[in-house]
Amino acid sequence: MIKELNNPKVLNAWAFYDWANSVHSLTITSAIFPIYFPYAAVSSNDSKLINFLGIELPNAVVFSYTVSLAFLLLAFLMPILSGIADYRGNKKSFMRFFCYLGSLSCMSLFFFEKGNYYIGTFGFLFSIIGWGGSMVFYNSFLPEIASPDRFDGLSAKGFTLGYIGSVLLLIQNLTMVMMPQWYGDIEGDLASRISFLSVGLWWLIFAQIPFHYLPESEKRPSQGKNIWLGGWQELRKVYQEVKSINALKGFLASFFLFNMGAQTVMYLGALFGSEELHLPTDALIITILLIQLVAIPGAYFCAKLSQKLGNIQALMLIVVVWITICGFAYTVHDQLNFYLLATGIGFVMGGIQSNSRATFAKMCPKNEKDTSSYFSFYDACDRLSTVLGTFIFGLVIQVSGSMRIGILILGFVFLASLYFLRLIRHTRELAPISE
Repeated sequence: MIKELNNPKVLNAWAFYDWANSVHSLTITSAIFPIYFPYAAVSSNDSKLINFLGIELPNAVVFSYTVSLAFLLLAFLMPILSGIADYRGNKKSFMRFFCYLGSLSCMSLFFFEKGNYYIGTFGFLFSIIGWGGSMVFYNSFLPEIASPDRFDGLSAKGFTLGYIGSVLLLIQNLTMVMMPQWYGDIEGDLASRISFLSVGLWWLIFAQIPFHYLPESEKRPSQGKNIWLGGWQELRKVYQEVKSINALKGFLASFFLFNMGAQTVMYLGALFGSEELHLPTDALIITILLIQLVAIPGAYFCAKLSQKLGNIQALMLIVVVWITICGFAYTVHDQLNFYLLATGIGFVMGGIQSNSRATFAKMCPKNEKDTSSYFSFYDACDRLSTVLGTFIFGLVIQVSGSMRIGILILGFVFLASLYFLRLIRHTRELAPISE
């Protein structure tokens, strides 16, 4: 049972889960795996057009649709489980289950050899489900362990630890991929598969720290209700709450849109560099490292910006930068400008994720002790927007053969999100701390 707020050991342990799981976000979703997948997911004659479940699709489209399917499953599954966790007070158990599912799925990618694209696709699918599922319960601990004045800084601390830890492991894995002579001339594909194995082990081992220190939640009586229907009832209650609070409704509408753009860029950015610009692997790796390193000061800068200007005003500035980035990305044709693009993306990527999590935590009803259902609703918006964004991007590739049109569409998506932010820019709870 949770007894106190702002316990330093609990806060540090909570933030450390970002250190544990962010290696998945970097190595699996952003860096090595998106580069390895087009190489390994090929037919028997090395064609990138593969037969997947009886349908012939380009492997880049399969990659994009796999992301969409994973987040679609999360969007429908998590509301049920979050409601159950609130009634039973076992959100940490659910968090542990999804953590283990994700880490073991990453380990299974060790067997993703060239041509075995079913192993690669389903291992990738369940690794995302494990990561996304654990993050719902992880995020929902934030308002239970910290006071509102700590949300911005603690959220930024988590993302920063995640960036540092994931970069450290990525650098280690890159030495295997790019300098095989250090490891007895290990083959490139084996080095990549070992890196996937290392992600699963890292995630599994370091997650034990937050699992040890995070408190158990308080169990709620079900009042004779079906425990499964209770999850939907909790979600319906949150939905009614959202409809009755204009600021919360406006924020979630904006979040749905700008998250659609940001997550699509995160999951498919490496594909843009390799398939559209035909950049070599070393250039893509440098790009990924740039994004991660710049994201660290970006997350803290945006947290300070929120304290000075207020959360909504800070988010508006971040979204304006994203719109500029989309316009610039549409014109990029060379490696140098791609590096500049990556620098801009990295700076605002951490900021928009950290600020969004802290903003929603501040907007949750102050008298609500069971936060899993509220963060489940937030997560549903997150997942469904990712589904829509990656699906549209994959469909654009399938129909037009070009990713640039998709980037242009993302720019208009960010612009629409700015409209909803303007409607709630004077929300009192999200004003600068000085006020």
